[in-house]
Amino acid sequence: MGKPQQGRRPEHSGKEPVAPLRTVRGKAPAEGPLAFDRLIHERLRLGILSALAVNESLTFNDLKKLMQTTDGNLSVHARKLEEASYIACAKSFEGRVPKTEYTITPSGRRALERYLDHMEALIRATRER
Repeated sequence: MGKPQQGRRPEHSGKEPVAPLRTVRGKAPAEGPLAFDRLIHERLRLGILSALAVNESLTFNDLKKLMQTTDGNLSVHARKLEEASYIACAKSFEGRVPKTEYTITPSGRRALERYLDHMEALIRATRER
């Protein structure tokens, strides 16, 4: 049996035929303003954006404690969000100690709202069944 294609069920070896996959009503387009944002969908990135959405700003150490992750993991995911202009990063010093502070940008807030709307629509469609 070969590797199943993305979005398809693997070949079924039983005697019963396998029904084709059904689409969900209200499916988001692959591109454009209503597209599903895979950048936000990753657990740590969603956590970072959610935490920043309810706080004016958070330091690197605040986020690290909140997300219960490592320095390297947090910095990689924060950088991805920063490259997408979803968060802003300000670096400064408190005495001789470096301080990195993050805030959510207006485009990051809009992206999070679109993502949450998409997930709520998916949950509604699933519950309607």
